[in-house]
Amino acid sequence: MKGVVFTEFLEYVEECYSPEMADKIIATSSLCSYGVYTSVGTYPHQELVKLISALSTETGRQVPDLIHAFGKHLFGRLIRIYPMFLTGFSSSFELLRSVQDQIHVKVRKLYPDAELPTFEYQSNHPDQLIIIYRSKRPFKDLAAGMIEGCIEHFGEAITLTWDSSVQPGDAGVRFVLERKA
Repeated sequence: MKGVVFTEFLEYVEECYSPEMADKIIATSSLCSYGVYTSVGTYPHQELVKLISALSTETGRQVPDLIHAFGKHLFGRLIRIYPMFLTGFSSSFELLRSVQDQIHVKVRKLYPDAELPTFEYQSNHPDQLIIIYRSKRPFKDLAAGMIEGCIEHFGEAITLTWDSSVQPGDAGVRFVLERKA
């Protein structure tokens, strides 16, 4: 997993909790990297899982809730760091439909070794978007948070629902976005 996710997570912890909390979860997580990350480095995703689990222990918040909240925050941070990824998009649907074939292509140019999730799109109606999200990592809640961050960024009235059972034996998640009338 790219280091930018780790550096942003630790900054998120410092902002939402305290610098001491960030230090504490690093100290209690037995990390191979010792909690030293660069935004361009690559690190095992298990380290982020350990950090989030440690934060859950310290705060009493559930891991999925923490991951989801961080996903919303991360979307906002990534569009500030990489504003060129938003160029030409005027809605959540437009941006989200471009993740697989446009945004991930740009990400791979910046980070050739990035291991990215995949997105498939289904839509039979202009007010509905269905995204099939697949990842080797346990971060469906991160994806949901990022999608909600995208919706908030564009200020749209969209409901988001999801379920983890795309097909029997499939590890994917089916996100359904529907514009409210």
